[in-house]
Amino acid sequence: MVKIAPSILAADLSRLAEEVRAVDEGGADFLHFDIMDGRFVPNLSFGPVVVKSIRDKTGLPFEVHLMVEEPDRFVTPFIEAGADMITIHVECFHKLYNTIETIRSLGKGVGLALNPPTPLNTVEYLLGKVDMLLVMTVDPGFGGQRFIPDMLPKIRKARQIIDEKGLDIDLAVDGGIDEETAPLAVREGANVLAAGSAIFGRKDPKKAIEALRRCVG
Repeated sequence: MVKIAPSILAADLSRLAEEVRAVDEGGADFLHFDIMDGRFVPNLSFGPVVVKSIRDKTGLPFEVHLMVEEPDRFVTPFIEAGADMITIHVECFHKLYNTIETIRSLGKGVGLALNPPTPLNTVEYLLGKVDMLLVMTVDPGFGGQRFIPDMLPKIRKARQIIDEKGLDIDLAVDGGIDEETAPLAVREGANVLAAGSAIFGRKDPKKAIEALRRCVG
């Protein structure tokens, strides 16, 4: 079954608790938090305080996507704020292996993300240590971008590698996911859809989630 993870970056932060309840009631599988440090990507988003502020508003798991240069500095604060999974970028090259081991030692799930230009061979050796591979389908740092079609062969290859290694991990896509692009990504092997504008940008987030589920069968 395909999992849907509404991306909090696209939510209305002035009424965040209400937005979270809406996607919870709408059948979301977990929440996706994009954390930006203004260095790894040009934007800033939010910190552990925001995550903590809604931890008691939902029972959904929280996946924190660290788009930061030094992820090891952020792991403990976000786990203490309520994160259930931490996703880090292979491109940060900052104590990557140790950061994965730290997250594991704290009893949380680990995700590994890679940007559009980054080849899959940079992450193959780590796939046995993570719970999810996240293929970015836009250049990270800004919400509302258009899906990059050239990422479809990469998704297909990622699924092939995961299956050939016999790994029981999720394959996620993030960026430009909507009713048009979601079926394309799922067809190539993705089973987790991180979606922002396609959910929070609609009048009824519950109906938006239902529409995404329908379009991927």
